[in-house]
Formats: sequence, C-alpha cells, structure tokens
Amino acid sequence: MYFKQFLHDETGCASYFIASRQSREAAVVDPQYDIQPYLDLAEERHYRITHVIDTHLHADHVSGNRRLAAATGAGLYLHEQADVLFPFIPLRDGDELHLGQLILRVVHTPGHRPEAISLLVINPPRSPEPSMVLSGDTLFVGDVGRPDFGGVEGAAQEYASIQRLLKLEDWVEVFPAHFEGACGKGMCGRPSSTIGFERRYNPVLQLSHDDFLRFAADVPARPLNMSAILATNRGEGDYAWAMPRDSVEVPSISPAEAPAWLQERQALVLDVREPGEYAAGHVPGALSIPQADLALRLDEVPRDREVLVVCQSGGRSLKAAKFLKHLGYNRVVNLEGGTLGWIKAGHPVERSEPAAAR
Repeated sequence: MYFKQFLHDETGCASYFIASRQSREAAVVDPQYDIQPYLDLAEERHYRITHVIDTHLHADHVSGNRRLAAATGAGLYLHEQADVLFPFIPLRDGDELHLGQLILRVVHTPGHRPEAISLLVINPPRSPEPSMVLSGDTLFVGDVGRPDFGGVEGAAQEYASIQRLLKLEDWVEVFPAHFEGACGKGMCGRPSSTIGFERRYNPVLQLSHDDFLRFAADVPARPLNMSAILATNRGEGDYAWAMPRDSVEVPSISPAEAPAWLQERQALVLDVREPGEYAAGHVPGALSIPQADLALRLDEVPRDREVLVVCQSGGRSLKAAKFLKHLGYNRVVNLEGGTLGWIKAGHPVERSEPAAAR
C-alpha cells in the first residue's frame, strides 16, 4: 500500500492519496480545488487515479472532485444521500471499493452532514482488520465535526456515528479531513491520532448523550462564504473565487479611534456576525451580512466608500476584510477587538429583533 496525507494550511484541511503498489490503482479522498499535486504524484510514482471520493459536501472550501475525475477519467463517489446536481457513483453503508488488494469500506456516519461517510482502510495481506479510518468531518483529533448544521437531529446522528467509530480497535489510526478550521470547536491541530487515544483523551468523547446534545447546541459561526461554497460543491454555480484568501494585508483601527474615523469618513460599518449576534447588540447603523453569505451579497458592499468590517472580537472580520481586499475592495478596514472591544470602550450599541439568515 502507498499512502500520503496532504495538509492544506490555507484551509486547515487534509486530503489523501491511497494506492495499491500491485495494481497501481489509486484513490484520492477529499481532493482540494487545486488538483495538480495529485496528478503530479500519480505521474511521478506511476499510479492511475481510478477513484475520487468526497466524504461529504464541504462547506468551507471548494472541492476538486469533478475537476480531478474529469482530468483522470476516474469514477466520482459520494454517499447516496449527497444532494448534488451532477452525476456520481452512489455509496452505501458497507460498500467496499477495491484498489488491487486494498479495500476501502464505507461507513455511513451522518451528523455533520446527512451524506457524511468514513472510510475504513484494509490491507488483507497485512491484516483482515482495518488499520486506518479516514474519518472525514465526523471525528477529529481532540474534537468532533460540528453537528449543528442538522440541528438536534444532526447532533443525535453525530453522537451515534461517533459511537460506531469508537467500536474500532484501539490501534486503528484516525485521519480526519480537518486539523483546524471552522468545522470543529477545539481541534488539537495534530493531523492524525488513533481510536484508542481519542477514546481516552478526546474531551468531547467523554460526554454523555445528553451532554453531547447540549454541547452541540452551542453553535459556532458558519464559515466564511459557506453559502457560495456549498452552492459550488452542489453544482448550483461556480463560485470557486469565493474561497477565503489570506495573502493580503488589511489595516486595522482600535475601538478608541473608530467613532471619529467613522464620522470623518462617513464610512459604512459591515457586521459579519450571525443574525442573532447582530440583534443582541451592534455598532449603530451597521449593515448585517453574515460572513457565510458575504460572497453572494457583494452588491450590497460599496467599493467607493470606506468600509469598517466588524465581528465579535476581530477574527472573523479580519478574514472577511482580507477576502474583500483580494476582490478589489481597497477601502476596507478591520475593527480590532470587534464589537466586544467597541462595547468595552464605552460606545453605544443598537439592538434589534433577530432576522433569519438568508
């Protein structure tokens, strides 16, 4: 068996290249949009990419699944519940994909997404038992995939899916689709682990069923441009340009200097928090566009006016401002410390009724 993990620091994601040294067949799991590294590796080591598999529909980056399948002639595989507008080969729980002597066994692990799967990697000449699990966004190192996308039902499914993975032997290595990012709350940052280590030391796995559901009710913010990215991954449109960018610099101002700066420039305040956060208290007059919807609502953001981007504490707004700057919004500024810093500085806030996310 040949196995390679690709770590993508810009997205906090991992993708995988698995191949049989006997048949030279290879599978790529959770491919990123830039497919060239997989093509280069296959050519360098004389493998044929025959399977392209996504463990779920990604919400924080655009998948390269269709591009890679088209470039190689490989089959494109998703779970049968995947709600997409393009053809694929459906997978069901218990299905097995063969790469020469290797077996990839499908485990349906819904929760984070209804179509989420994990893949058990079995190399029969070495052992009849799985040696690895590609756990997608179900089980992370030190965390689990955020189950809130599916509400209470999704959280209950996530708990059941995790319990199913925990029935694997201690030695089974865990290779998730994320090592950092918005799809979990407290990932360790390590790119791999084992079932035994996670069973004993992953704090989320120590929770009872009811405590897990309460934990899941604490909903983190949706990822930047999630709406456009999901639409792309479903085949509804092509918003690959909506992938977050971190390669530009954006100026920041402090809460102390912000009021005078706003008045002097007649600037727009853009609040990129979730609707409930905005309703609870925001900079007076701020425009609410949750970061998840930003790429689809760019026509509401002026290019000919200064824009102060605001979130809760300054992290989300900085990423949103960098994305806008990358698209040519050259008059964007980030508020250091966010709305919390604004309030701490003694500035007034407005409150409103919560609005439904678009």
